[in-house]
Amino acid sequence: MTDTAELGSRMEPVRWQPPAAPARARQKASVPPLPPIRRIELPAAGPEDVVLGADGFVYAGIENGDILRIDHLAGTVERVLGTGGRPLGLHAGQDGSLLICDAYRGLLRWDGTGDSVEVLVGSVDGQALNFASNVVADDDGTIYFTTSSRRWPLDRYLGDVIEHSGTGRLLRRTPDGTVDILVEGLQFANGVAFTPDRQSLIFAETAAYRLSRYRLHGPGAGTHEIVRDNLPGFPDNIALGSDGLIWVTLFAPRDRLLDTLLPLPGVLRKLLWHIPDRLMPAPERTAWVLGVDPDGTIVHDLQRPGTDYAAVTGVVEHDGTLILGSLHETAVAVTSVPS
Repeated sequence: MTDTAELGSRMEPVRWQPPAAPARARQKASVPPLPPIRRIELPAAGPEDVVLGADGFVYAGIENGDILRIDHLAGTVERVLGTGGRPLGLHAGQDGSLLICDAYRGLLRWDGTGDSVEVLVGSVDGQALNFASNVVADDDGTIYFTTSSRRWPLDRYLGDVIEHSGTGRLLRRTPDGTVDILVEGLQFANGVAFTPDRQSLIFAETAAYRLSRYRLHGPGAGTHEIVRDNLPGFPDNIALGSDGLIWVTLFAPRDRLLDTLLPLPGVLRKLLWHIPDRLMPAPERTAWVLGVDPDGTIVHDLQRPGTDYAAVTGVVEHDGTLILGSLHETAVAVTSVPS
């Protein structure tokens, strides 16, 4: 666990004027509901991301470092390996392998057998890779992944959101092992997914409430632009669904106190950071996902009260079924896309 006082002493808040939160974040009575949820209990908390493997099972990593194989139809759970760190975002290969973003160890690969992993990227430009967040891989073996912060570790991730210094990155690892920084200066870079035509990536910036596109091929290759700004909550992991939509998790609705403090002198956020955790305002409990087309249009906006599941950070959609993960819950959740 990182020393809070030490981190607080180096906090360097950056002022930012967030756009006014859309009414959708405050008028939840009129929100189309997310259908009822079925929980599948796990041996520990924190299935931060969920992916569907080539074998039809769901895979998730939990806070004790284990990777689990979950039969979401039967409700059974099996441990398949331990990373020795803290797994976050995952990518399932067609060959049965898994790519794993480990917050402490870097970008890892499991070949689908045994109980060991290969460290693909442990450092970038001579510095240890901190806070690897989410990952996808192309058919040619090129890997794209995000890191959320260069200054703050996972156990103090709110420091990055409060500071708003923007040290997140989108990176690429080519099959020969070369690592390139594609975009830097991102506000808590998080989920990443291909567009259906695989010509671009969509990635989330949690602390900027937005989704952006990075063009891989064709006109504008190597450039990026915002495709959906001013989301009503904090976007986390994202995934391309079988329906061609980008499914986006919203960890919690926008926080009025944070939006008020961000444009004000940074000393106020420094004071907020030193408030004991038990007195800090807690994020509102909700289960919330969006289905967004590649141009940023919201097609599905699905939310339900967080009484039975909350803090959704992982999603996979397949043939109308939605499987959800959470940074804090001790279960994955199974629900559906309303017809």
